[in-house]
Amino acid sequence: MPESPPVLEVSDLQVSVGDHLVAVHDVSFAIGRGESVGLVGESGSGKTLTCRAVLGLLPATGEVDHGRIVLGGGEGGDDVVELTGASRTTWNQVRGSRLGAVFQDSASYLNPSLTVGHQLAEQLRVKGGLGRARARARAVELFDEVGLHDPASVFHQYPHQLSGGMQQRVLIAIAISCEPELLIADEATTALDVVIQAEILALLRRLRETHGLSLLLVTHDLAVVAETCQRILVMYGGQVVESGTTEEVLARPKHPYTQALMGVATIGTWERRALEVIPGQPPAAGEEMPGCRFAPRCRWVTEACVSDPVPLADLGEGRAARCVRVDDVLDGPATETVLEGAAP
Repeated sequence: MPESPPVLEVSDLQVSVGDHLVAVHDVSFAIGRGESVGLVGESGSGKTLTCRAVLGLLPATGEVDHGRIVLGGGEGGDDVVELTGASRTTWNQVRGSRLGAVFQDSASYLNPSLTVGHQLAEQLRVKGGLGRARARARAVELFDEVGLHDPASVFHQYPHQLSGGMQQRVLIAIAISCEPELLIADEATTALDVVIQAEILALLRRLRETHGLSLLLVTHDLAVVAETCQRILVMYGGQVVESGTTEEVLARPKHPYTQALMGVATIGTWERRALEVIPGQPPAAGEEMPGCRFAPRCRWVTEACVSDPVPLADLGEGRAARCVRVDDVLDGPATETVLEGAAP
């Protein structure tokens, strides 16, 4: 947990989908002011549902069964908002002003019939309270800040006239326009080529520093986390299975799933090698398992792993792992290529 009052605190979150199928199991974490946290795991691990619960944007079949989501306030902890069960009015006040979000398919979140400048200026007028002229001028300034060439011209362009990378920069400009406390980037670079991806990640790091943003970065790519995030949360089967500083977790993973992810990742190296995979499939949403949810795919599995629920054990110094054998089989050597890419 961060030492200062957290910008966001999630406690014992459980989310169900469809016919009461539990997809997120008792997830807890906190994000400090100005901190960057990576949320990683395979598709179906619960990352996006967790973030959409935080944003109040669960699908129609989704529901928060229990737990708390609390948005913190200023340095003294003022303006704390309980988001669990919040009214539509509260969500309208919080989203866009205190919570910003950027998603993967940028084109889906831009109105094709309006210029991107109009869409940003409208956000500044509705959420920021600016007049028409000031909103237009501020929109051009924001387009320049996110690295769009000739921002005055971009202001008058429609989404289809922009590349994918430019569209994502527009969405980032909209997301930060009202100086939110927390920016959630859900697979925001996945659909981009590697050069544009690197530019967007550098932009997010710079914005975090210049605006004092807290960042929750959702991805399946450990290389992205190593480059961008200070702390990491590893999710599997709807649970957090490991957490800690990015440097420590990627150098010395304490959960077999994190180790497996490291085995299939390409962090810090471009050498040609055979494609590696994690055998088996993750559990389906709602699948009941009495013990560790990774046990059917784990090479370290024992009877103790499958008989009873495995708690998230506090390992000290901000580390935690959900494994019964964390002390006797999971002390691997440090990975130098990971450490070289770790975020400051």
